[in-house]
Amino acid sequence: MPLFREGVAAVVRRTPTMHWLGATGHLHTAVRLHERLRPDVLLVDSVLDPQGHLATLLTGAASSTLAVVSLVREPHRTAKFVRAALAAGVRGLVPRDGQIGEVLHAITRTHADGTYLDPTLAPLAAGFTPAAEAGSRRSLSRREYEVLQLIADGMENQAVANELYVSVETVRTHVKNILRKLRARDRTHAVSLAYQAGLLSGGGARPV
Repeated sequence: MPLFREGVAAVVRRTPTMHWLGATGHLHTAVRLHERLRPDVLLVDSVLDPQGHLATLLTGAASSTLAVVSLVREPHRTAKFVRAALAAGVRGLVPRDGQIGEVLHAITRTHADGTYLDPTLAPLAAGFTPAAEAGSRRSLSRREYEVLQLIADGMENQAVANELYVSVETVRTHVKNILRKLRARDRTHAVSLAYQAGLLSGGGARPV
């Protein structure tokens, strides 16, 4: 909810060691904001990124130092969600309905230590290993996301290849991966599913 975002923003702005850069309620805009502002920490409501698409996109690069902290809502307080979030690149998890001090603590610890699990969520991650979860990850890579955006703009494979300075065969491979990961029948279906998931602007992502 916008009111919740404004409340967190107000508290962060009053915290000497933190600096608030911005907020949005949509995945597509979040990617754009990250590219422009390059924050150290990204605070994400679990309802906005339930499948870890955003976390994977923004932390997938080897050079990425972004620390993603998930505000976990009650319906997502499950071992399945927690493990999937960690596998997607989330490094901090804290209940959304907790005290604001707990959220600030999660931000600080995740940024400083690289990882943080709220004591109430830690048991849900018991036995988690990145290798074990890797096979189940279906989130798009950053390049696949770029290809998907261009497809949504109506570009054919050759035009996409020209735009990204890659071969047409490389684009075809990306398209195949996109269709597989999104379980789409064809390109049009993939774009439709991406809008519904909020991966593309104008989709059905719900605000934080």
